[in-house]
Amino acid sequence: MTKYQIKPIRTEEDYHYALAAVSPLFDNEPEPGSEAADFLEVTILLIEKYEQEHYPIEAPDPVAAIKFRMEQMGMTANDLVPAIGLKNRVYEVLNYKRTLTLPMIRRLHKMFNIPLASLVAEYPPEPPASAG
Repeated sequence: MTKYQIKPIRTEEDYHYALAAVSPLFDNEPEPGSEAADFLEVTILLIEKYEQEHYPIEAPDPVAAIKFRMEQMGMTANDLVPAIGLKNRVYEVLNYKRTLTLPMIRRLHKMFNIPLASLVAEYPPEPPASAG
């Protein structure tokens, strides 16, 4: 009988069981192609599917996506000028005073690899309360 048994994740209990089952394999990564590696790979896919259905993460609005990328890359507003335009226009976008145009979206995607889906999402004309 096999030590690793792959099972569907249908309940919260199944989910926690799957998390506990793969946890030790992260610390001691199994040999590729082994039974343990196959179990880890398939169970992670099942965990991800369960999380997508039961714990969806809402995509950020375009401005939040830009600010996140700026933080990741250590960028300032000056770095966005080639993609957005004049510095005052950059600040207008970052402060929700101006919406992105299609050319801006294309340049932001191309220059900073921000996902198009994040940049084209509708967003409020003013920052959400948590955007500070």
